[in-house]
Amino acid sequence: MNIITEKKLAAGLSITSNAIIIILKFIAGVISGSISIISEAIHSLSDFLASVLTFFAVMKSSEPADETHPFGHGKYEDMSGFIEGGLIIFAAFYIIYEAFKKLFFHYTFEVDTTPGIAVMLFAVIANFFVSRYLFKVAKKSNSISLFADGEHLRTDIYSSLGVMTGLILIKITGIDILDPIIAILVALFILKAGFSIAKETLNNLLDGSLPYEDLKLIEEIISSYDNECVKGYKNIKARRCGPSKDIEITMLFPNDMTISECHKICDEIEELISQKLGHATIMIHAEPDNCHKTNYKL
Repeated sequence: MNIITEKKLAAGLSITSNAIIIILKFIAGVISGSISIISEAIHSLSDFLASVLTFFAVMKSSEPADETHPFGHGKYEDMSGFIEGGLIIFAAFYIIYEAFKKLFFHYTFEVDTTPGIAVMLFAVIANFFVSRYLFKVAKKSNSISLFADGEHLRTDIYSSLGVMTGLILIKITGIDILDPIIAILVALFILKAGFSIAKETLNNLLDGSLPYEDLKLIEEIISSYDNECVKGYKNIKARRCGPSKDIEITMLFPNDMTISECHKICDEIEELISQKLGHATIMIHAEPDNCHKTNYKL
């Protein structure tokens, strides 16, 4: 199975599992009268919408470069991840709103915990296996949208565990007011995950630099050639574009070195960077040494 097919399969699996879990959680929430279960259903609904976006992004980003997108379609994955983060943030605020209504407007409610505990347990098991598969494919393909989708499901695991634990406590103690309190705690956890995803993908959309560790690795590879063959480098520019990375380097070579010799060294450096950082589009501009060596400030 090629990597594009595997990415589509992973995205499709996420959509299917989320759809089933949403239906079960909403049914359990209505039967039990639990705001924490309803909040989990809303959380899963945001995951479902995110999975649909991910599927669209994976389909679009796999298209080759064309006249209208000469640098490829990788940004569709970053856009998808950013929207997913926004959906998670919106879901978290809505859960907090509903929970505060129950807490401060003194709604009378009783919680039947049994159906909720069963559904939460099923959600934890299903999301555990689906998220593991998403992370596996995301790592193999460098897919930011699949990674974001896996993060959604992982937050769903923790929040479902939290809700299930709370429902068990309610069943044991009979203190129903624990239900909206648990919902608020779940929402805060979801909010943190949403801001984290939105921040990372927005950085990519705005062509923010690659992480310090990646830049340091590139510098170390170039430095390994820092002898009579390579006189140094002037700058390194690196950004993420969906599943790929765009890297530009200006390197300094001796004035008497031939174009063929420069090209050979550039090819070797490009190969080493690709091996270490995964799929990357690398452009190295060779300049003659002017007796000045300016290192990239890391």
